[in-house]
Amino acid sequence: MTFKRAGFLTKIVVLILLIYMALSLIDVRGKIQGVQTQRDDLARQVTDQRLENQKLADAIANSDDPEMQEQVARDRGYVEKDETLFIDVAN
Repeated sequence: MTFKRAGFLTKIVVLILLIYMALSLIDVRGKIQGVQTQRDDLARQVTDQRLENQKLADAIANSDDPEMQEQVARDRGYVEKDETLFIDVAN
């Protein structure tokens, strides 16, 4: 059983296909890295949002707590009676 040797044109076609496949692989690898970076950013955002949701859930659960009410009032800029508020305008 003898095999016929591949011709010059066949070798060129195979070489072109190999180069095309290598370039496609490099392109896909770059896309994968970009998507992984995006996934990591989204995972970080999910974690931050879960922490924020937990803080809000705690605030809702403790809404009757006087300390919590005072903290919310301070965050909104309210002051107690006969209290003077000084605002730093230097920044």
